[in-house]
Amino acid sequence: MMHCQFQVDYGSFQLALDLKLPNRGVTVLFGDSGSGKTSLLRCIAGLQTAQYGHLQINGKLWQNSDKGVFLPAHQRPLGYVFQQANLFPHLTVAENIQFGIKRLDKTTAKANLGELIALLGIEDLLNRLPDKLSGGEQQRVAIARALALSPEILLMDEPLAALDFKRKQEILPYLQNLQQRLEIPVLYVTHSLEEMLQLADHIVLMNQGKVEAFGSLSQVLSRIDLPLAKQREACSVWQTELSAHDADFQLSEVKFNGGSLSLPRLDAAIGSAVRVQIYARDVSVCLEKPQASSILNILPAKIEQISEADGGQTVVQLRVGDQTLLAHITSKSKQLLGLNQGMAVYVQIKGSSVLNNSKPVN
Repeated sequence: MMHCQFQVDYGSFQLALDLKLPNRGVTVLFGDSGSGKTSLLRCIAGLQTAQYGHLQINGKLWQNSDKGVFLPAHQRPLGYVFQQANLFPHLTVAENIQFGIKRLDKTTAKANLGELIALLGIEDLLNRLPDKLSGGEQQRVAIARALALSPEILLMDEPLAALDFKRKQEILPYLQNLQQRLEIPVLYVTHSLEEMLQLADHIVLMNQGKVEAFGSLSQVLSRIDLPLAKQREACSVWQTELSAHDADFQLSEVKFNGGSLSLPRLDAAIGSAVRVQIYARDVSVCLEKPQASSILNILPAKIEQISEADGGQTVVQLRVGDQTLLAHITSKSKQLLGLNQGMAVYVQIKGSSVLNNSKPVN
């Protein structure tokens, strides 16, 4: 468990929060620019001195203002990945990665290094200089360098922000792979919804230096009292398991506790964990099960909450088996159907709105 509590007064902006975070998985710090995400990361790294600070990781006290404890940044066993890779231009990839690990046990460091290099797919880059690498390759090397120190926590400050779309797509699978393999907590700063949806196990939703919400990815996304649920890109994320392939129609079936979904054919083995993203705007609500529809995914559901949004829109939170689902419908539709909390209904989910990637979500 990681416990961080900080108060910093920047004059026009105050950081004030108290968080207890899991000691494994990716926790995404999400929010608009200026919400305090990077400030929190800098406090944890010891790069920012807080008026009040308390930081304890796995039972080890790194900082406590009341007791006069403050571990300097260079003594904190952490890895830090910035927006820019910041590699040493005169050193090869291998030399960049090995820089700074001299104080580690050589046998352990060598074993960890080989695993990291394979995990990040940089075996063929070891003898190159940084100026011979793409932006995505440079960031993979920067991540390997940070992890080579065997840190107790990895901090990542918008590591994809400086990359174009193509380079982001190049590096995201490696980050997903890391998420599944790392046994240390990762704090990942971003304001990209795409990155959050693909990488997060937990979310800290930040606003003006304070924590607006904290919880698992699915929990925070499904809260209709938060702005995320009312945005056009609002979605639900389900954890499912690949259960079957339909070769004739190029479809795959994923199952969850309480039902199943048909998706476009997945290139994955039966039994694989699949993260499914469903846009709220592509979910419709019916009082009775449609008997003739081109939509394959029609499931029984129960209305849990209803909230009005701007522009004549209504957000409906539903329970489908053990999953929570959001639907955006018009306020007129809500009135015509007489929708109320606790009603049993059916939902239609457009197959084209269901995205996937083979990684688990808590």
